[in-house]
Amino acid sequence: MQEVYDFLKDAEVYYLATVEGDQPRVRPFGTYGIFEDRLYIQTGKVKAVSKQMAANPKVEICAFKDGKWIRIAAETVSDERVEVKAYMLDLYPHLKDRYKADDDNTNVLYLKNATATFQSHAGVEKVVEF
Repeated sequence: MQEVYDFLKDAEVYYLATVEGDQPRVRPFGTYGIFEDRLYIQTGKVKAVSKQMAANPKVEICAFKDGKWIRIAAETVSDERVEVKAYMLDLYPHLKDRYKADDDNTNVLYLKNATATFQSHAGVEKVVEF
């Protein structure tokens, strides 16, 4: 999982795909962190993306850097613990003006049943499950 985190960090931005009804939705994201051996992302509960993951927790993530990319298929699980929310906000202090660890809006989610596929134009280089 560390190499998945490292790739996301190097890429800086990843694209998160969710589903709303029968319509795919994709948007750029930039929050990720490892807490208690789980890979987390963060958003706000008032956002459509949060509502989409609550209705259907299956997501895909894609990031690209230096001619290589990663695709991650996973399910998201919301974690309401204040300590994990605080951890994520400490990683991204610029979000603290919009989110608080103890508010009703901050939504941190970890990825479960995840399959990360590292690829380039040469083909699949590696698959990591976590």
